[in-house]
Amino acid sequence: MSDGDGASAYDIHKILKALPHRYPLLLVDRVRSLELGERIHAVKAVSFNEEFFQGHFPGAPIMPGVLQIEALAQAAAILGIETLELAGTGKLVFFMGIEGAKFRSPVTPGCLLDLEVEFIQKRSRVYKFKGRASVEGKTTTECEFTAMIADPPA
Repeated sequence: MSDGDGASAYDIHKILKALPHRYPLLLVDRVRSLELGERIHAVKAVSFNEEFFQGHFPGAPIMPGVLQIEALAQAAAILGIETLELAGTGKLVFFMGIEGAKFRSPVTPGCLLDLEVEFIQKRSRVYKFKGRASVEGKTTTECEFTAMIADPPA
């Protein structure tokens, strides 16, 4: 899948079919490229209208690092759901752990936050990913995280 001509890119409508997240917690706006079973490059358009900017921080708005990690996890969920052909099944991707999180540079309103995630380990229903968020090539956040595919809570 490529964003080259826009015909096969994941726009917001296809993302909404893949993820259960909704506003204000949907943090992926577009998928630029997806290699099933390998990696994804998604984008979050960071707007001053985001609710978290009201309190983080007034007069100096910065996107919280934990939300950057959540955006990476949502990109990973799209990668996992599409790789395993689980869209529409009701299965969810749950965080299990985060390792080595590093916050390198602030993300401010008006940025396009690039979200690059790749599989580093696959085992039955548990998967490990490596993620990197960046703005114009400059790393803002990086981490490894583990997630599990499961049925939604009863």
